[in-house]
Amino acid sequence: MKTTKNNFFLKSMESPSPPFHFQPLNGLQHILQTRRYKAWLLDQFGVLHDGKQPYPGAISALNKLASNGAKMVIISNSSRRASTTIEKMKTLGFDPSLFVGAITSGELTHQYLQRREDDWFATLGRSCIHMTWSDRGAISLEGLGLHVVERVEHAEFVLAHGTEALGQSSGATCPTSLEHLEQILERCAAKRIPMVVANPDFVTVEARELRVMPACYSSALINFLLLFPDHHFLCYWQGTLAAKYEKLGGEVKWMGKPGEMIYKSAMAMTGIDASDTIAVGDSLFHDIKGANAAGIQSAFITGGIHATELGVGGVGDRADLSAVKFLASKYDAIPSYVLPAFTW
Repeated sequence: MKTTKNNFFLKSMESPSPPFHFQPLNGLQHILQTRRYKAWLLDQFGVLHDGKQPYPGAISALNKLASNGAKMVIISNSSRRASTTIEKMKTLGFDPSLFVGAITSGELTHQYLQRREDDWFATLGRSCIHMTWSDRGAISLEGLGLHVVERVEHAEFVLAHGTEALGQSSGATCPTSLEHLEQILERCAAKRIPMVVANPDFVTVEARELRVMPACYSSALINFLLLFPDHHFLCYWQGTLAAKYEKLGGEVKWMGKPGEMIYKSAMAMTGIDASDTIAVGDSLFHDIKGANAAGIQSAFITGGIHATELGVGGVGDRADLSAVKFLASKYDAIPSYVLPAFTW
């Protein structure tokens, strides 16, 4: 498979797999007994909750981490702002005061588009085609000084927050089919228009189920499906659109995990060095691989996104360690610890 310098997804899937070791544990207290990390970067979906309700023991575990002095930050590949994520946690029964804050891929995207301090974003332009949500609720671009355009020839970049609708110059949104979004991307790629993807996820957990998503055309993702034919997906996520865009030759700026910048932002919120930081997540490709890139330790929760692939039946059930090693080697993702769930 051929890759390019900027082809983030394809390169990540093709990395060699070195030998590695991880420590299987029953709960978070054993991590503290091994080493007292000062900063904890926590994924939300598949770790703390399933989108509808907290996982058993998650709220109690957070309270105990806080009582042990842990500074906790939610780090999420959500296209929504950090404030929305904190409010969501509150509605699910979590205490927002336990967290230093939250950093989402959507928040990171907003910051970089607003500040324009990064050289790549400084030259990006202001006119964009905006792919957003409809049924899930559109993403606001207020405060960014952007001009939403509806014609490819008027666009300086593509901004992908969602896969259900197109933003309009009036501020309204128009529900749009996946086929039409793909056609727009093909025209944008032909004109070499860059793309900013505000959620790099390919898979997510919702209400303890993973559902089949529509077909995609990225050869890297097809290879992924061939490797794991039993893997199920929730929906056609922005990461899939972005992977296809790269395959078409388009340039993509991936905001969020497994990119290093979102981890640096999270650590800056805690004021704690990488050597005293641990990330907890359920996605080997996004959470664990991202922690590896950021040079921090990580804990892999086996009962989330990869539960079906690992043969895990219910929340808290232990995964076969040989299956964990096999799957981790395929992603070249090296967890420090492996736990069945986010429990004490």
